[in-house]
Amino acid sequence: MKQKPEEISDKALVEGCLRNDRISQELLYRRFFPTMYRMIRRYTQDEEIIMEILNTGFLRVFTKLDTFSFAGSLEGWIRRLVFHSLSDHFRKYKKESGVKVDLEDRDSPVEAAAISGLFFEDIIQLVDRLPGATREVFWLYAVEGYNHAEIGERLGISDGTSKWHLSMARQKLRKMIEKYYHNTNYHAG
Repeated sequence: MKQKPEEISDKALVEGCLRNDRISQELLYRRFFPTMYRMIRRYTQDEEIIMEILNTGFLRVFTKLDTFSFAGSLEGWIRRLVFHSLSDHFRKYKKESGVKVDLEDRDSPVEAAAISGLFFEDIIQLVDRLPGATREVFWLYAVEGYNHAEIGERLGISDGTSKWHLSMARQKLRKMIEKYYHNTNYHAG
């Protein structure tokens, strides 16, 4: 009896790709495409840019697949390579308007000019300055597209704790962005 595509293990999929088996390569692409698409879509809504980044990212995946050691999850490893392609794209084109980070809070919105003055790299540096658990929850939610239940399961915390960390991350990032904005004189015209 033939295995269904979703029943093929990551290890068998990687081994097939390393043998240049086109079916394995297509299955790997189809298996991880939706997750990587959602991750990139959090930064840009432009379909052409999304597809360019995805294609570059998957090219990296297939090129470096022989370095995957099965020490962690295949999805995490692919996510990291695709994210590097995303980062490289924004670094190359300095696409200020392509960055989309959800900092919305009805009580204290961030000035639009403050966010538009930031480059992708600037936002990543600010996220890296968040405290450990808060940074991790923000990253999983805002970058990787996990919901609070999935984050809670992954980190061993409740949905409510995940929501609290996300709220704290947004508050801290808002303050950092506003401080950055006021210190760089973007508003001085």
